[in-house]
Amino acid sequence: MRVIVIGAGLGGLTLAHGLRRAGVDVAVYERDGALGRPQGVSLHVDDRGSAALRACLPPAHAAMAEATMGGPREQTLTLTEVGGELTVAGTQPSDGMAGRARPGRQVHRPLLRAALLTELDDVVRFGAEFTRFEQRADGTVRVWFADGGTDTADVLVGADGIGSAVRRRYLPDVQVIDKGRRMVMGATPLRAVAGTGLPGLIGDSPAGARVGGTMMALGVLRFTQRPVSAREEWLPALGSQVVADAEDYVMWALPSTQERLGSTGSPATVWHRAQELAADLHPSLRLVVAEAWPDVTAALRIGMIPPMPAWPASPVTVIGDAIHLAPGFGGNMAMRDAQWLCEALAGASRGRFDLLDAIGAYEDTMRRTSFPSVAAKAGR
Repeated sequence: MRVIVIGAGLGGLTLAHGLRRAGVDVAVYERDGALGRPQGVSLHVDDRGSAALRACLPPAHAAMAEATMGGPREQTLTLTEVGGELTVAGTQPSDGMAGRARPGRQVHRPLLRAALLTELDDVVRFGAEFTRFEQRADGTVRVWFADGGTDTADVLVGADGIGSAVRRRYLPDVQVIDKGRRMVMGATPLRAVAGTGLPGLIGDSPAGARVGGTMMALGVLRFTQRPVSAREEWLPALGSQVVADAEDYVMWALPSTQERLGSTGSPATVWHRAQELAADLHPSLRLVVAEAWPDVTAALRIGMIPPMPAWPASPVTVIGDAIHLAPGFGGNMAMRDAQWLCEALAGASRGRFDLLDAIGAYEDTMRRTSFPSVAAKAGR
């Protein structure tokens, strides 16, 4: 069996590792360069993401990811200002109930992606923009790229995010609804704000503060093991500069709108806009934004994909944000989808399942868990 994956994000790379470990021939095509597109620096990895990494990655890669996560995140804090000082006004358990986050740990997204790319040099092709596909009479799928190149496989997987070109071609009726919501995300070296007392106040927990109409979310990532020493112990083949550059930091996020942000342009421009958004917050929170790394500040679109009816299974399928959007924990769902699809395809490659039945079973599970309201209406 041969599988083509479009998109070298967390989901696509997790899938690639899992398929290769299962003996399946896989090729990943990525439109952007090796550094990828701006997606924010941090990700809260919960049980779904952790389970997928352990199931799909080689043990050394999974150990590297685990070693460089932050501490346990078991509650969410609400911050307020009392007498000019920030204080914790309340807590909520991170238990996954009533819309709350699941417990987990914070991960440095660029570092995780660098680990995922390690030892996939012969699998991932960068600068390859997917344009179209064709399902052939023999059951295979032929894929075309912007440079005129083509490839053929038994399965095509769209792992290319919210703007998925595969989804647009395969499921044209599935539309991303953009209501203008945006999230400005960034990161600040912990050393720059250590004197504010903020890192000690919130510990490893995610926190949120609100002043008037301004909301700010933040969290501290203190690496459990220094990335350089973790690489030496677990994954010496990881040669990315991100390992040497990584240091403890504060991640932060400011909700906004497209109307308020306007044309953002470069990361430095987004960073300046973020400082304007934070102008009414406590001085310590303003300092977090002011001392941020400008080049990793990004404005992310928060869209939605309405639940859709089931479609017939075919050799083309999709995972993660390409089919269901989950702001704040989409990376976990993309990696979870990758694990489920990998298990289905590996079973088909070994003759345990018919290929289309395997893909259909994955898609049914994905729809049922990603769009529970649709499953409820269907009586599932």
